[in-house]
Amino acid sequence: MTQYLQRPEGRIAYDLTGPADAPLVVLVPGMGDLRGTWRDIAEPLAAAGHRVAAMDLRGHGDSDTTFTTHGDVVTGQDVLALVDELGGPAVLVGSSMGAGSVAWAAAERPSAVAGLVLTGPFLRNPPTGGLTVALTKLLYRALFARPWGAGAWTGYYRKTLSRGAKAPWFDEHVAAVHASMSRPANLRSFRHLCVQLTHAPVEKRLGEVQAPAIAFLGERDPDFADPAAEGAWIGRRLGAEVVMLSDVAHYPQHQAGEQVAERTLAFLAALPRDARGFAVAERRGPSVAGA
Repeated sequence: MTQYLQRPEGRIAYDLTGPADAPLVVLVPGMGDLRGTWRDIAEPLAAAGHRVAAMDLRGHGDSDTTFTTHGDVVTGQDVLALVDELGGPAVLVGSSMGAGSVAWAAAERPSAVAGLVLTGPFLRNPPTGGLTVALTKLLYRALFARPWGAGAWTGYYRKTLSRGAKAPWFDEHVAAVHASMSRPANLRSFRHLCVQLTHAPVEKRLGEVQAPAIAFLGERDPDFADPAAEGAWIGRRLGAEVVMLSDVAHYPQHQAGEQVAERTLAFLAALPRDARGFAVAERRGPSVAGA
């Protein structure tokens, strides 16, 4: 059953599964994606005894389209508000832009974040390939306009960002993304996010992140010129364990769901607990692992 978190400009939709008194894990999708992207992760986490909240971004899926501000910082604020609503501290799990948002949240409020799990993470702005930021944003406005915007995004999601391994339910998920983007208000929110998005506030605060972290990157991720180098950089900046996945592009959570779920459960099992659930711990040193 979809539940809603009230925020100043609208509501954030989320699903909550697992035991009511269990340690909290919050799942945050990336730009242009839906909370269903976590299907192969949410179910094993709940089955293992965790309380799992999977949310939609502002203007995406079942969340309201009344928001005027979008991006990493306000999404991080929404995540912290959800942790407060449900009771933390929590482990925050983020994909793509959602990874940047949860990293920002960990820097903003260390006492609320017991750990970070990052998939295909954007923690800094990628090179623009010679295009100015203004021209890039102008291209986004044109590419994701009606009536072709929904098809343009889902085509890119399917053929480029998800190249390689596919979940059995991948077509169903892409259809859901397309249906959401086909609603004019959702597509408008997506365009606003594309124009407003910057990861600079996240990169600036990475040194403040104290939570233990694990990051999953696909070796075929087209968003990074060198995914292994990006993973090594994340490992150094966050003291994170880094797992590189073969035949995976930008969405490890549904391209290699079984592997990501298994490693995530092991990561969670190693975190300290107290009577409330997860406890805040000191940061760990860097590590790079293959899978």
